[in-house]
Amino acid sequence: MTLVEAAVETLDSALAAERAGADRIELCDNLSDGGTTPGAGLIVAVAERTQLPVFVLIRPRAGGFVYSDDEFDVMIRDIELAGRMGVAGIVTGALTPDGRVDAERMRNLVKAAAGLPVTFHRAIDFAMNLPAALEEAIEAGASRVLTSGGAATAWEGMDLIAALVDQARKRITIIAGGGIRQHNVRDVIARTGVREVHARLVDEVQMRGLIDVVKRNMDAGND
Repeated sequence: MTLVEAAVETLDSALAAERAGADRIELCDNLSDGGTTPGAGLIVAVAERTQLPVFVLIRPRAGGFVYSDDEFDVMIRDIELAGRMGVAGIVTGALTPDGRVDAERMRNLVKAAAGLPVTFHRAIDFAMNLPAALEEAIEAGASRVLTSGGAATAWEGMDLIAALVDQARKRITIIAGGGIRQHNVRDVIARTGVREVHARLVDEVQMRGLIDVVKRNMDAGND
């Protein structure tokens, strides 16, 4: 089966994603700037009001993914706090100034998650070498990697996403994300072989349409 993760930034959007049939929530703030850490009150409300697993984005600011010591300290504290709020997973990532996965900091972020699965988010698409970055994310203990294959959208990056799925060899889950919509999700799944896709919720109708395409694709594969 193919899992659909919906990126949302409000309680109403989380509830709409659930009604539309999403399988998991990625909860963020400021999606227009690529997403930042949501507030504690929102995390609690979404975790309490939805039946879906809630993964929380931990990103202290918009912009790049190279963080100061103070920013990194905030990320650790936010992960620990989110874990106490009943979330199901963490979404985060950090790079070094030379465009590699910041493996030491990622290991510490994974440790702070205290057993919750950690998704390395699309910071990986800004790494200098995506295949090498995937290995670094695996070694750091990430459970998933969200990627558009280094392109502006997952549809444009399908070939590299497919290569990353092959490289992962079930050691880590590859999630295709970036511009996933109803009109292209079938092609992305078919070309890449991903078992999870990530899409921003625009509205409930749009999300329901995307999920219907995914389900029809799954039904066709079972015929």
